Parts: sequence; C-alpha cells; structure tokens
Amino acid sequence: MAASNIGMMDGAYFVGRNEILAWINTTLQLGLSKVEEAASGAVACQLMDAAHPGAVPMHKVNFDAKTEYEMIQNYKVLQDVFNKLKITKHIEVNKLTKGRPLDNLEFMQWMKRYCDSVNGGFMNSYNASERRESSKGGKETNRRTSVPSQAPAKSSSATHKAQASSHGAKKANGHAPNAPPSRSAKPSPANSAGPAYDEQITELKLLVDSLEKERDFYFSKLRDVEILCQSPEVEHLPIVNAIHKVLYAAEDDPSMMAEAQAMISQQQQQSEQPMLSPILEASEERPAKQEAHKRKSISDLELEEFGMASSSRQRLSDISDVQLCGSPLTSFT
Repeated sequence: MAASNIGMMDGAYFVGRNEILAWINTTLQLGLSKVEEAASGAVACQLMDAAHPGAVPMHKVNFDAKTEYEMIQNYKVLQDVFNKLKITKHIEVNKLTKGRPLDNLEFMQWMKRYCDSVNGGFMNSYNASERRESSKGGKETNRRTSVPSQAPAKSSSATHKAQASSHGAKKANGHAPNAPPSRSAKPSPANSAGPAYDEQITELKLLVDSLEKERDFYFSKLRDVEILCQSPEVEHLPIVNAIHKVLYAAEDDPSMMAEAQAMISQQQQQSEQPMLSPILEASEERPAKQEAHKRKSISDLELEEFGMASSSRQRLSDISDVQLCGSPLTSFT
C-alpha cells in the first residue's frame, strides 16, 4: 500500500487529536477521550480488522490489556497482520506501550491515513461491537461504551420525576400552582472548568513528549560526535581536544570557550609555518645529484687524460732506454 511508507511531512500527520478521536469512536463504536487510551494495541488491531474484515484474529486481541506484556501480545497480533498484508510499517512497540500521547497520536494518524487509502475509507457496514464480542475484555468494553449513551435518558427521567414530586408537595402545602419556581442551583465553576483543564493537560503532555524527542535527537548527535573524536586517527589533533573541552564542560564557563578557541588558533599558527613538501625536497635534491654526477664525469675524464699522458711518457722513456743500451735495431742505420 502507498500509505505504508508515508513520510513525516505527509498531511496525515497534521490531523488534529480531536479529529482522530472522533474517527476512532465513530468507526469502532467506542468512547475514547484520550489518544493514549489506544496504547494497548487493541484499537489498532480492530482498525485493521475494519479495513480488512476477517484479517485479524479478534479472539487473540485483549481489550483489557493493562500490563506491558499483555500490550506486547496485541502488537504481535498486529505485526502478524502487517506481515500477512505485506505492510512495511515499523511499529515502535516500546514507545507506544509507555502511553505517551505524541507517539500514540502519530501512530493513530498513520492508521487513519492507511484506512482511508483502503476502499476510500468506507467502513460503514462494519459491526465493531459484534466483532469485539469474541475478544478478551470485548464485552466489558461494549458495556462501558453503551453506558454513557443510556445515562442522559436516565437522568432526564429522574429529573422529570423529581419535578413532579416537588410539584405535588407544593400543592399539599397549599402553595399556589402559579407560584414562581425557585431558582435552580448554578453549576459549580470547578465542574465546568474540568474539560478545559483536561484539554490543557493533554496539550502539555504533547509538548513534553515533543521536547523529549528533540532532546533525545540532539543527545544522539552529540554522542556521535564524541565517538568520532575518540577515533585513534584524530584523537591527538588539537581541534579534537578543543571539542572534548566543550563537550565535557560541567558548567557554562565563558573562559572554557576562549581556551578552546585558543587551542584551535594555535593549531592554525603551526599549520601556517613553512614546511617542505616531499615534492619540493625531491626537486631540490635532483639538481644536487646532477651536479655531483657532472663533477664525477669531469674527474673521470681528467683521470683518463692523465692516464693517456702517463702512458705516452712511459713509451718515450722505454725508447730512450733502448737507444742507450746499444740495441742492434737502433744502430742499424
């Protein structure tokens, strides 16, 4: 499905909490007031059953799951359904089971996006209460859901009976029937402000979850930098020492930042000093070798000339010796 890999910038993740709750309650005939009430995984399982009727073994779903172990069993059922339908959606079970509002809101937003992509989101013929009957805790959930709908009728009938009895009492006491009724008691401000406080508490929880996510993100980045600086290839560099000084600073000390900058500037000054590169050294050594080779060639040539001259002198001396000894060859003429 195309919705199985939707990105975080998709419009599905901008659907409000109230709209998500209204969609869940309408589709599954529930009475959820908070998104984190879906943290057990049972709601997600039944939403998949509504999108793909009969694909979820509802007898394995536990709507009364309270412990983390029971919740994980629900998510195992959900993961099996995902595998069967070839949905490549990673379920962050550890975050969802903690009941944090933001994580559960994002998952329910994804569920809505997926269910809307299946048959255009039309699931009107789905009987959620009947499908829940076979689940553990399903009957109790149906009973709790049906109680709020019956409560207004009971309260209205009780109010009508109370008014009738008070009217009869007034007649018995001789009061005129057209006497003005006594003013009803005003609702207490605490009761009227209850939903507003719940709304503010939920928003604060979402804000806290968002800040915790941001904190964990930047902490992981700092941890990556620390691991990189501990590599043997770079840990001796001055700039790495400066980074360590900033990372391990216990307090926000301005002098610490100045010391780190001084370490970096010292490294820059050292790097600006002239250094002979291997290529430059090789180019300087080459003329020296050529000059030595020339000198050696000249000396060899001089030695060769000196040898030739000495050999010629030796031959002249030999001839003179022969003449002096009175050789027949020399006296022949």
